[in-house]
Amino acid sequence: MSEELQDELEAINSIYGDGCLEPSDDTNIYVLKPPGESASLRIEFPPTYPAVPPVVLGTNSTGERGKRGDAARELSLFCQALSTVYEPGAVCLFDAIEELTRLLESEAPEENRDQDTPEDEAHISPTTDNVVYAHDTHAFNIPEPPWVISDPFVEQKSVFVARCAHVSSTEEAEAFVQHLLASDKKVRTATHNITAWRIKGPNNTTFQDCDDDGETAAGGRLLHLMQLMELWNVMVIVTRWYGGHKLGPRRFALINQTARDAFVKANLVSENPNKKKGTGKG
Repeated sequence: MSEELQDELEAINSIYGDGCLEPSDDTNIYVLKPPGESASLRIEFPPTYPAVPPVVLGTNSTGERGKRGDAARELSLFCQALSTVYEPGAVCLFDAIEELTRLLESEAPEENRDQDTPEDEAHISPTTDNVVYAHDTHAFNIPEPPWVISDPFVEQKSVFVARCAHVSSTEEAEAFVQHLLASDKKVRTATHNITAWRIKGPNNTTFQDCDDDGETAAGGRLLHLMQLMELWNVMVIVTRWYGGHKLGPRRFALINQTARDAFVKANLVSENPNKKKGTGKG
């Protein structure tokens, strides 16, 4: 197993739960159980992955909860997701799972439009995992934020993932944060969601803010990174899932490294840290 695949295996299982991606009895073949879906898939990772893409071999199991046709649909959508996100030399499974989730959600409203809500579901008592608090309900009234997502970074089983997006006001930045927390359980239940944004308003006014979310000084370091990069009208959220081992000061480097990866993927900064780009400024 390559180092890239080992890191990806740890990242996927840390983010989505143990057992999401497991090796099979066959060499280079793994079983993927996409979160929330009934079917599991067989995927082959060639020895030269990620220089070459993984190969989706087919359905491993249709699951007990699946309806007729669900497994074939999920298989087809995952193949579509994989072809969309794969880039030679970059691990892709996290992005493929997120794209699969997006595709499934985009299909759900049409499929469920004429279905009645079962009476027993209408009176379920909410838990802390599925409740949306009153001040967060407006989050569903805005379009999906245009997140650009970093690769997952793994260190001693802690996983870091960053999301960045263009924003034009502090209200929009705050709404994007609330939308993410209200709509993504994995992010909502993470150990930390560290945020920072810098915004230019009318009449040469500027706004910048950050939130440590319990990771002392991390938000300020993110904001300082954005200042050094001269980024404006941009926000970033770095999510950390704690892996059980303290990382010490190293965690701050990982937080900024993850954020920078999102900025690069969004074409806000250059791959070369000594060469700046104009997009995302002013």
